[in-house]
Amino acid sequence: MASTCPNCGRILHWYEVKAECKECGVSIPNFNWEARLEEDNVKAEKAFQSFYRTLNLFAYSIWGTKLRIARIIFSFLPAIGFILPWAAVKSDAQSVGLDIIGLFTDGKSLIDVLGSFFSDPGLYFTNMAYEGYSGPLTYAMLSILFMLLSAVFIVVAFFLILFTFKKPKTKAMVVFDIISILCAVVSAVMITLSNSACAGTQGFNFGDIPMYNASASVSWGIFVAIALLLVATVFNALVAKAPAKSDETLEEERLARKAVKEEKEHQEAIKKEKARHEAEKKAAEEQAKIVADAKAKLQAREEKKNKKKNK
Repeated sequence: MASTCPNCGRILHWYEVKAECKECGVSIPNFNWEARLEEDNVKAEKAFQSFYRTLNLFAYSIWGTKLRIARIIFSFLPAIGFILPWAAVKSDAQSVGLDIIGLFTDGKSLIDVLGSFFSDPGLYFTNMAYEGYSGPLTYAMLSILFMLLSAVFIVVAFFLILFTFKKPKTKAMVVFDIISILCAVVSAVMITLSNSACAGTQGFNFGDIPMYNASASVSWGIFVAIALLLVATVFNALVAKAPAKSDETLEEERLARKAVKEEKEHQEAIKKEKARHEAEKKAAEEQAKIVADAKAKLQAREEKKNKKKNK
């Protein structure tokens, strides 16, 4: 119930449950219902327009042009780069590879290292402190950290394509792509520093993994990953630079597609109706033929009987 009467403006209390106003006697729920119905229609129309505008922008942002379709594909491809081997720390005892699932590395994979780290992080920090936070383990762990940060930033860049669809010319994805590339480069630099530190260390513990006569090196996968990241950056930059269609143009195109679809459905309905009429006509003709044949046979039998009687 309204807080005031829409007719006379009298304040309505919460305990007044009757539909009629005590002051003027007007039915509050039915007061000026035609105008309120028109207002509701206007509000509904605005809501639908807003919905279609949002839907148009989302569809246009993802697959509205060939460039945008290519952008969404090449923005997903960098995920492949994080499956490939980025680097490896090898030794006479054990080896550790910076590829997530260990398909390309003999020894411990990145998943194994992360599992070991989260089960006992104190052990890793103790070993890093022992080497003064400037040894092979420290640089290798920093390389892993920047690899993971690179993955996080490229994932953010990908989902920004979906979340920023109302701003088709935003450069936010380009910024996160560049940050992801920088993190990948820093990861490679850290592995190089880890290799330099290995030269002056006969042995150390990679958490709970013993390493003797170790060496660290960058693998081919990191170059593929950086190349894929660069391609994603280029496509995001091209989309941000390309002209974008206005809301009015997108709505006109949607209405045009809708008109084509409705016309196609209308033609299909006409075709089905015509086929139905032809089927009914054919069925009527067949029924008439059956009736005519039956009458002819009946007449023939009658004539045959009459001939026999006449004999």
